[in-house]
Order: sequence, then structure tokens, then C-alpha cells
Amino acid sequence: MPDRADTAHSPSTPGSAASASTTEHGGDHASVAATKPAGNWNSRRNRFLLLSGMFLAGIAVVGLINASIDGTNTLEFCVSCHTMDTPYEEYKTSKHYMNAAGVQATCADCHVPKQLGPKLVTKVVAAKDVWHEILGTIDTPEKFEARRWKMASRIWDIMERSDSRECRTCHEFKSMDLSEQGRTARARHARAEERGQTCINCHSGIVHGMPSRPTDDS
Repeated sequence: MPDRADTAHSPSTPGSAASASTTEHGGDHASVAATKPAGNWNSRRNRFLLLSGMFLAGIAVVGLINASIDGTNTLEFCVSCHTMDTPYEEYKTSKHYMNAAGVQATCADCHVPKQLGPKLVTKVVAAKDVWHEILGTIDTPEKFEARRWKMASRIWDIMERSDSRECRTCHEFKSMDLSEQGRTARARHARAEERGQTCINCHSGIVHGMPSRPTDDS
């Protein structure tokens, strides 16, 4: 009959070994499973932080671009080029520069859209003016007058296509009290609204000198 001590210290049976192995591996799997949620959480958190950082950086970039653009919208910046001497002198004689109400519309109010997208397009297109300033394309009154019709026609076309968008920042048919206008203005504004006309159809040359239409020979 085997001694109890021998039985207590005898090697484990195959069944017990398998059980121990299963327990051991089961513990490993449980440990791995326990770490997975933490790993997933860290991954989600990192993605959230990355996307948040990118979003904030995007806002900062747009803000800087908009601030830079606003800096180029000042009257001082617009007239800083020598080629703007003639338009600026004309502008100073207009009601947009000085009037009884003391409301001044600057270059950007009439020529730069308020919406960011169209504003960016306008600024990119206007970059060519720097090149023409360097070339001296219109650096004398004579050169300016020679190209005035072409330049004015291009601006009128832009304004007509946009339904005088910049004009309508301050002037809208629906906001006009026609009874407070003179007889001629009242009749013309009422007729223009009925016909679906836009501001620039009648008010071209209201700030800058009206160019002479070129003849067929020129």
C-alpha cells in the first residue's frame, strides 16, 4: 500500500497537467483580453486628438489668411501703388468718399466680395496688378486713359455677372423708400426693379470717370 507522503509528492497525472496548462493559458488569454480595451481606447483617443489638432490648425490657418486679406482691403493699401493716383483722385470727388451722412465706401467695399471664397478668387486675380505696377503698364495719365475703356468694361462685366453683389451690400431695392426719393430716381428705380436690372446697368462711372467708347478705327 503506497505511503501517503509518496502520494502527496508523486508527479502530477496527465489529466492534472493538462488542467494546469489550460489554466495557465487561460490566464494568458484573459490577460491579453484585459489589455485590448485599453489599447483600443488609447487608439481612439489618439485619433480624436489628431483630428482635433488638425481642425484647430485649419481654423487658425483660415483666420490668418482672412486677417492678411483684410490688411490688403484698407484704403491706404489700395492707393499705395503709383498707378492708383488717377482713380484715387476721381474717387475723392465722389459721394462714396464724402457725403452728408458721413458714410464712406472704400475701394474694397465696391471691388472685393465679403464672402471668403469669392474674396480669395478676387485677390488671386488682382495679384496681376502688382506685375503691371512693376511693368509700368498704366503709370502715366496717358497710358491710363488709353486703357481706361478696357479696364472699366472688365469691371462692369464682373459686376453685372454678380448682380452688383458689392453694391447690394449697402443698396437694395427692397430696402428703398421710393417715396423719399426724387421723382426721377423714384421712377427709374421702380422701372429697374420691374425689369430685373442691376445697379451697374445704370450707375457705371458713378465714382470714376466715364471712359470714351472706342471707335471702330481705334
